[in-house]
Amino acid sequence: MNQLIFQTSPSVTLATNVFINVPTILRFEDTNLIEVVKEEQLGFTTQIPIYHSDGTYLAKIRGTRIFPTEDGKKAGLKVEKLSNVWTCKIDNKIAFEIHYQDASSFKTYAELYTPEGYFVKYNDEPIPKMIDMNGSALSIGGIVMSGNKFIGCRVGIWLRKDGSLAIGVN
Repeated sequence: MNQLIFQTSPSVTLATNVFINVPTILRFEDTNLIEVVKEEQLGFTTQIPIYHSDGTYLAKIRGTRIFPTEDGKKAGLKVEKLSNVWTCKIDNKIAFEIHYQDASSFKTYAELYTPEGYFVKYNDEPIPKMIDMNGSALSIGGIVMSGNKFIGCRVGIWLRKDGSLAIGVN
């Protein structure tokens, strides 16, 4: 039996910038830091690797679930489920939080590192950073992006360790 299934394009909002039908939202060198993946039961969701500042791969976040790696378990990664919030802690410091908003949406808060230890900032701590996602704007070097729409490109933001970046890459 053939079925006709209607599904909206996946949409991710990152610091007021909307990425529609963009499979990789944020990439550092050849590592996807925020990507959209298809889940058989759920449709589309996000996938985010969590690295420690020393480059250790600690966990994979897929949608609203946290999957610690073996290295993450050895490093003492702690995952806690609270009311409407999942937290992921390392050294008693929150590395990642997932806040449920309703059945089809959630917000994430994180301090993301790349596999080489570069810091991607997600909050307002005064730490050197490559990129700052403070909620109202996305700051990369001297560029401030707010309220933009990226539709159908392969990579939304592609950062390189030499400080260069590409935006809206096909």
